[in-house]
Amino acid sequence: MAQANSQFMQEAIALSIKSVKSGQGGPFGAVIVKDGEIIAKAHNQVTSTNDPTAHAEIMAIRQACQVLQTFQLNGCELYTSCEPCPMCLGAIYWARLDRVYYANTKADAADIDFDDQFIYQELDLPIGERQLPMVQMMRQEALSAFQLWSQTVDKTEY
Repeated sequence: MAQANSQFMQEAIALSIKSVKSGQGGPFGAVIVKDGEIIAKAHNQVTSTNDPTAHAEIMAIRQACQVLQTFQLNGCELYTSCEPCPMCLGAIYWARLDRVYYANTKADAADIDFDDQFIYQELDLPIGERQLPMVQMMRQEALSAFQLWSQTVDKTEY
């Protein structure tokens, strides 16, 4: 496993500052490194793109996947200016990054009104007790796609 590199974290922090100064989004930046080289870098662009998923980590993951022409980032590391939120953490696991280095904590983010604690709490609740109503419907019809996937031999698994 590669050793942490403060230059990569400094780049992530610089991107977080750029995000604030440019007015493009919140104070978050991220870089993805493979074999000691930055292959992707991004800052938060939620407000400038009107995309609530345009967090720095998500944007960097998307860029790295395009650069490497893959949907899995094995062998890559993420340097992010802040501990990832639940959405980004989920994406990091799905992308299969090897390691995450972060600077600010989720408590630091909460101190400036980026508090994701309610999401963590909601995820621990049974579906019926969450604040967001979720209603299951048409399961039998939807299972046909799962059955088709299960029976398909020449699929790209992930």
